[in-house]
Amino acid sequence: MHDTFNQGLIEFLRASPTPFHATASLANRLQAAGYQRLDERDAWQLEPGGRYYVTRNDSSLVAFQIGSRTLLEGGLRLVGAHTDSPCLRVKPQPDLQRNGFWQLGVEVYGGALLAPWFDRDLSLAGRVTYSRDGRIESQLIDFRQPIAVIPNLAIHLNREANQGWAINPQNELPPILAQLYSQETPDFRALLAEQLGREHGLVADVVLDYELSFYDTQPAAVIGLNHDFITGARLDNLLSCFAGLQALLASGPEQSCVLVCTDHEEVGSSSHCGADGPFLEQVLRRIVPEPDAFSRCISRSLLISADNAHAVHPNYADKHDGNHGPKLNAGPVIKVNNNQRYATNSETAGFFRHLCLENEVPVQSFVTRSDLAAARPSARSPPASSECARWISACRPSPCIRSGNWPAARTWPIWSRCSPLSIAAANCRSEMGASRGSRRLVIIRAIRRSPARPCPRRCCSPTLRKRPAHR
Repeated sequence: MHDTFNQGLIEFLRASPTPFHATASLANRLQAAGYQRLDERDAWQLEPGGRYYVTRNDSSLVAFQIGSRTLLEGGLRLVGAHTDSPCLRVKPQPDLQRNGFWQLGVEVYGGALLAPWFDRDLSLAGRVTYSRDGRIESQLIDFRQPIAVIPNLAIHLNREANQGWAINPQNELPPILAQLYSQETPDFRALLAEQLGREHGLVADVVLDYELSFYDTQPAAVIGLNHDFITGARLDNLLSCFAGLQALLASGPEQSCVLVCTDHEEVGSSSHCGADGPFLEQVLRRIVPEPDAFSRCISRSLLISADNAHAVHPNYADKHDGNHGPKLNAGPVIKVNNNQRYATNSETAGFFRHLCLENEVPVQSFVTRSDLAAARPSARSPPASSECARWISACRPSPCIRSGNWPAARTWPIWSRCSPLSIAAANCRSEMGASRGSRRLVIIRAIRRSPARPCPRRCCSPTLRKRPAHR
């Protein structure tokens, strides 16, 4: 079963180069499973036993099922994750012509490690907004093929390269798309119009705007001498999104469950579709519209913030507190911070430990070294500032978070009544990233009521426009 989960995860990563694509992929899987799409602009007619989902900004999604057990009796079981990852975003006027090359200006999104972006085969994906026949429309695009690269400077010209040097994002990160010749001038929007035609068979009158990200085209894969690991970009935090989806789809009909996958965690979550924005609360208030009933329901609910935690990296073990260094393949991690960087308290942690003990799944604790700052979880604020569900930050171990992702305990077993295999396949994943925004390493051993056991087993032409003759 874990092989099926791992292959599904790899396919999900491949189909999700941006938060827009991740949300579309989640929506397609929910639709195929019988979930009904809701529109925020419409009146909702929700029924007991119904299964629904709603999106916002095409990059955040809330999916839920209304169980047979009343909400006032059983509350909600929620899992929160995020759809975004650190990357390089294309600027609004990106065209650069430097020394005979066509480059694009980019802005660093999130807390990325920059060095791993050099010498990668990069492609481009995201959302494009355009006008056609008097209407404004948007479509997702994905070039898929490698169309750009950010070359390193040769060691002969930078003898200090291995001594460490500060990377200037403005000057050193613009990717190269093509070589320019005498009468050619680049037009990025014309390139996007061509891609819309190739991918969707439409003719845009004007490309009005876009949100586009570069990504590494190397696909996720199972690697290691004994096939112990999964490597891949965007595991922080698409792994949590995928695991939460599997838990929701496998959950029984009794309990009401909610999957929350929001955008903009990497930059603070405070947007209208982020975890610190109004999206989740507005959805929950439409599920339980009566104020008193809403407060009582939320008081009986539990939200697990599923993300990643720093496992001990063998080359940097001194970066951890000696008693709180999560190990790969040693179970999910409960993240604790007494200054409330994480939402865990003794009751929520105790409940999570109890579920794991019932299923003989080991549990770990993570506390940041006292001389280091703690990162924040993917779901940064409760559904309402004054009326909130109980929270726990549960994560997967991963030695290098800023290159891949943080440990977030697989929390979906909470609503699926913690089946041992689901906890093994989901919560007991461990990750080890090499550099944030690039690829990540994830342990894929499965647990079935026992400690972890090893699992057996060139490009699109750019658009160039002839420069008008000089008069």
